[in-house]
Amino acid sequence: MNRSNGDAPDRSITVGASGSDFLQLDMADAPPGGLSDWLARHLRMAIADGRLPVGSRLPATRVLAGELRVSRGVVTEAYQRLTEDGQVAGRGRAGTVVVAAPVLPPGSAAAPFTAGPFTARPGADVFDTLRTAPARIDLSPGVPDLAAFPRAAWLRAERSVLADLSASKLGYGDSRGTPELRGAVANWLARNRGIRVDPDEVIIVAGTAQALSLLARVLHGAGIREIAVEDPGSLGACQQLSTGQLATPPVPVDADGIRVDELRATGAPGVLLTPAHQFPTGVVLGGERRRELMRWAEEGGLIIEDDYDAEHRYDRPPVPALRAMLAERVCYAGSVSKLLAPALRTGWLLAPPPYRDALLAAKRFADLGNAALPQLVLARLMESGELERHLRLLRRRHRRRRDAMTEAIRHHLPDAVVHGAAAGLHLMVTFNVAFADTDLAAAALARGVKTQPLSWHTQRPHPPGLVLGYAASPPPDIAEGIATLGDLLRTVVR
Repeated sequence: MNRSNGDAPDRSITVGASGSDFLQLDMADAPPGGLSDWLARHLRMAIADGRLPVGSRLPATRVLAGELRVSRGVVTEAYQRLTEDGQVAGRGRAGTVVVAAPVLPPGSAAAPFTAGPFTARPGADVFDTLRTAPARIDLSPGVPDLAAFPRAAWLRAERSVLADLSASKLGYGDSRGTPELRGAVANWLARNRGIRVDPDEVIIVAGTAQALSLLARVLHGAGIREIAVEDPGSLGACQQLSTGQLATPPVPVDADGIRVDELRATGAPGVLLTPAHQFPTGVVLGGERRRELMRWAEEGGLIIEDDYDAEHRYDRPPVPALRAMLAERVCYAGSVSKLLAPALRTGWLLAPPPYRDALLAAKRFADLGNAALPQLVLARLMESGELERHLRLLRRRHRRRRDAMTEAIRHHLPDAVVHGAAAGLHLMVTFNVAFADTDLAAAALARGVKTQPLSWHTQRPHPPGLVLGYAASPPPDIAEGIATLGDLLRTVVR
């Protein structure tokens, strides 16, 4: 706790006869013998409901103590408790500053584990809500090391593109995407995923999310009313399919991937899969399971392949894409969100001929095509070899961060079972005790650590767990975040 703020007067506070203008605090309302508890509780509530947003400064301890007519130790102790919770921090001459918001609902201090985005079955805006929630340490899955974005290479490619760009290229282009990027993607897929595709078959989209949204709309128009999904499986992907009015019956996943016998039992005409690195378990679709799935597809089933995390592998050999094995029954989606940055909103979609024209029409009427300039820059990076060099760098950095997380879990969560460590950008951990994993995730967010409960990504009963991203955080933050989870787990599991 930085005590220098006691010497930094805060002239915004007006002294009242029996309390402070700051949050309208009146110590006459505090119970005898619990002044620090009362003050800390009110400060937490003010941070949670936005009256004290992140970045705001608390009054100096001496000033607030004088206004409340209590000893300075009462205020200092209350500030210290918020510091230990990770909600405020001492900043020298700047005083004590709010650095993270707890997720207590306004007016409540009794339910710290059931607030924020974790209150019930996640809604459509749950990821937006979680992304905007402040936290000191972000262990959310699905984000690469954004600090490693190749800014210099991107700028070089952008300057080169602009130097060669004709004026006509600044007009409306092909809704499928620029010829340059479609050609570069076709070459990238041939080199890295074993997929042979003509550039004219490639549709450039705004990430895998848009690919799934377009597919849902087109498949619904073709008379398909349900697409089976893996369970556990991506909540976000299910939401995208649901926006297209498709039901998403769950199919269990085991150590070899999706259970094809259970898929058959659903009667669904199609299935969404992440076979190269299943989200969130991290398993790879096994050889025999692939053959079963191919037989199911040859009998008329449609596969939507989300090639999630396929490039990020550390302790296992690459696996071929399903699209490379049975192109006429597989819709394939990929993106650069995990290779470069989600903010680029650039991906690609391959579809069998029966759906291609309808998908192109849906893309055209959605947005007339992705922005052309970023496509041209990305094509230059792909064709120059810069993207492969960047991927090699990411693998080394991500491996170190994965190792830091597994070591921290071993030390601070010794009873957790770790899944999916051989590849990807996240780990899934499960626990063999009964508790609500949403409680643990909410408590972690209140302490400034952001993660996702496993229950968000399940439709069927499943042991409690967490989905922990490691790629975007440096090892010290990973270790601190996991240590916080270890402390909180003992509180949540009683």
